[in-house]
Amino acid sequence: MIKVIEQPISTEAVVNEVKTRGSGCVATYVGLIRDRSRGKAVQSVTYEDVSGEAEQRLQEIADEIKRRWPVANVAICHRVGTLNVGDINLVVAIAAAHRTEGFAACQYAIDQFKHELPTRKTETYQDGSVRVEG
Repeated sequence: MIKVIEQPISTEAVVNEVKTRGSGCVATYVGLIRDRSRGKAVQSVTYEDVSGEAEQRLQEIADEIKRRWPVANVAICHRVGTLNVGDINLVVAIAAAHRTEGFAACQYAIDQFKHELPTRKTETYQDGSVRVEG
C-alpha cells in the first residue's frame, strides 16, 4: 500500500493492510505535525505533490526495502494538503517475521522519506513567517 492522500490517515487501516498470518510484527512509524519547528510556534504545515511523482518515489523506497530486507509487506501513506498541529502526515508500516528486520526497514523508509521529501513542505508559523522545503 503506497498512497498519497488528502484525507486523514487511519493508522489502524494501514497496519491491517500490511499484516499477514506469517508476520511476527508490524513495525510502525506515525509522523505528526508538531507545535514547534526551528524555534518557532507552528500554525500549519502544507504538503504539495507539485511534480505528481510522490507516489512513484514512495514506491521506489518500498521496492528498495523489499530488496534489502525479508519483509512481507510495506505500506507508506503520506498526507498532503494543509495539516494542523497534531495531525498525522505520514504512516509507515512494515510487516515482517521478526522485529529486527521490521524496525530496520521502517527506519530506512523514514530516513529516505526525510532525505528525499517527495512533496513540497511549507511551514507557516504563528508569527506569520513561512519556510518552504522541497
